[in-house]
Amino acid sequence: MNPSSDLRSRLRRFLRADVQGMHAYAVQDSRGLVKLDAMENPYTLPASLQAELGRRLGEAAINRYPAQRAEDLRQALARHVGLPAGCELMLGNGSDELISLLTLAADLPGNRVLAPVPGFVMYEMSAKLQGLAFVGVPLTEDFELDAKAMLAAIEAHQPALIWLAYPNNPTANLWDEATIRAIVEAAPGLVVMDEAYQPFAARDSMALLERFDHVLVMRTLSKFGLAGVRIGYLMGRAGVIAEIDKLRPPYNISVLNAEAGLFALEHAAVYAAQAAAIRTERERVRSELMQLSAVQAFKSEANMILVRVPDAARCFAGMKARGVLVKSVAGLHPLLANCLRLTIGTPDENQAMLKAFKESL
Repeated sequence: MNPSSDLRSRLRRFLRADVQGMHAYAVQDSRGLVKLDAMENPYTLPASLQAELGRRLGEAAINRYPAQRAEDLRQALARHVGLPAGCELMLGNGSDELISLLTLAADLPGNRVLAPVPGFVMYEMSAKLQGLAFVGVPLTEDFELDAKAMLAAIEAHQPALIWLAYPNNPTANLWDEATIRAIVEAAPGLVVMDEAYQPFAARDSMALLERFDHVLVMRTLSKFGLAGVRIGYLMGRAGVIAEIDKLRPPYNISVLNAEAGLFALEHAAVYAAQAAAIRTERERVRSELMQLSAVQAFKSEANMILVRVPDAARCFAGMKARGVLVKSVAGLHPLLANCLRLTIGTPDENQAMLKAFKESL
């Protein structure tokens, strides 16, 4: 239902014009489709563990605020990642909340946020919502960091925050370590290494976290296998985390989510095996895609593969008509022209995806 003229007048008067001009983050309707559009872990827990988790959740003290259980989860995650001495870890309601909190903390007049593009759209959206200027530095044509352009942008704009997704979304690649080191050394503010896809990557940024006081590492349990639980976490020097944590809403992690996160960490080997299976399937799928002369399948260190096809709109529509939902990223940036992002699913899902993909080219 469209708002009345009176309501439209009220909105124009009292809500920010830039917010009214924005587009909300789009989530596709996946009902009845093979869902390979959102980089989720496709595997569920074995029935015995599902039953055990159900029992644990049933016993959770949902009549109480979740302070202690969230703290238990925070400590368990610190042990799980081997948090370096002098560092601390804070929890977020998914990585998105942490991105918002970091941006809010940097909301000073004249501050800028910088990131390579194409990249995760929430970096720019969060900056704009806080009224901060966003500086997007284009990647090279093969989706590598443009070292010269990045360093020039840092010198010119002196960003308060630099976001480096590692691996990147939607391109799925890891960037050159020497270039990242140069960016970190040149950065006047904070550098956030967003490692959402770390379970599928060959490298991580923990050495940078140990070496540099102004480097933060952000991860999530979404790709670990708990996308529905909404738990992200941020690691950095204790003094930095203490400042960001002041902005965190109290009780931002529910007791049910905390319990599910603790349960997952207790069974980390199960999720590690799932990640290994996804990595194996990723290489098999990419190998098959590379046999298609009309397709460019980019190297991936995540649980997705970026492909360029002759006609992304036609291919996307054809796959959807055949019951498979993927993500068209063709309109996100000129470098992504005619690109689709294919999430890696189970072997059966991947076979269905490949069949639909080939028939839709």
